[in-house]
Amino acid sequence: MAEPLLKVEDLRLYYRTEAGTLRALDGVSFELKRGEAVVLLGESGCGKSSLAKALLRLLPRNVAHHSGRVLLNGTDIMALSNERFRRDIRWSRISIVMQAAMNALNPVVKVGEQVAEPLLVHAGWKRADAARKAAETLTRVGVAADFMDRYPFELSGGMRQRVVLAMALITEPELIILDEPTSALDLLTQASIMNVLKRIKWETGTSFILITHDVGTSSELVDHVALMYAGQIVEASPARAFFREPAHPYGRALMASVPKLHDLADPVHIEGHPPNLLNPPKGCRFAERCPHRFEPCRREPPFFEIEGGRRALCWLFDKGAQG
Repeated sequence: MAEPLLKVEDLRLYYRTEAGTLRALDGVSFELKRGEAVVLLGESGCGKSSLAKALLRLLPRNVAHHSGRVLLNGTDIMALSNERFRRDIRWSRISIVMQAAMNALNPVVKVGEQVAEPLLVHAGWKRADAARKAAETLTRVGVAADFMDRYPFELSGGMRQRVVLAMALITEPELIILDEPTSALDLLTQASIMNVLKRIKWETGTSFILITHDVGTSSELVDHVALMYAGQIVEASPARAFFREPAHPYGRALMASVPKLHDLADPVHIEGHPPNLLNPPKGCRFAERCPHRFEPCRREPPFFEIEGGRRALCWLFDKGAQG
């Protein structure tokens, strides 16, 4: 069996706040094979963006705890020094497309210079060579090379998003993290961006981690789903199986809340609120909102293996508890 490109084991990230320690990530584990894409799906505040920061060590000053193992091609990159991680991993082998492209771009620096910058900083390229590569990469994502001399404010939202994608692609990393890449874009532009991503995945074999709460957008690109709730992954499934019939009760509720084109039934909202991660519940974190809760939910569930290569953090799949 081929070694996964990325293997995350028991990743934890806690923040120090005035109210106490907030457990943004609390024991997250998952795998990603080379050339595949996984979506981290869940409500706002469940830990998706914190996971991206933890993987790339883009950490704020109020971090109280950051631990776990992150294996990239079998090497634990969590064990690397900050300097070596910055030099050898960040942007060279793992890059990111941030939310809100306008905020990710410098408004007073031309687009071409910003796309070329990762090659100058991380790969030591000469400026002329980096500029040529930037023009090629912009063309690949659907931006004409003559946009190199424009400033970000001269571009539409969709074009800026393509520029940010070009910045992530230019070093030809093995893995790109996409943090809400189509947020605040109209539907046609979203579809266009997703088509670009699918083509890049097909042509280059690049692996993606897509972070979103948009079920419809994620289904276009991904091979696997990692469903997040309250700082944990509660279900890991192949995409086809998940979007057809989620296993975890939270996944079922989430899919029931999404409008469907050919379904006359009204979307159903999820009752209640996510738990306070300053003081998470002792048992199942979804139990208070779950219509299927029963006695074992007072205890923290382990992952249960389900047929079809699926795993769920739910006592419903424990035959002993059901008996």
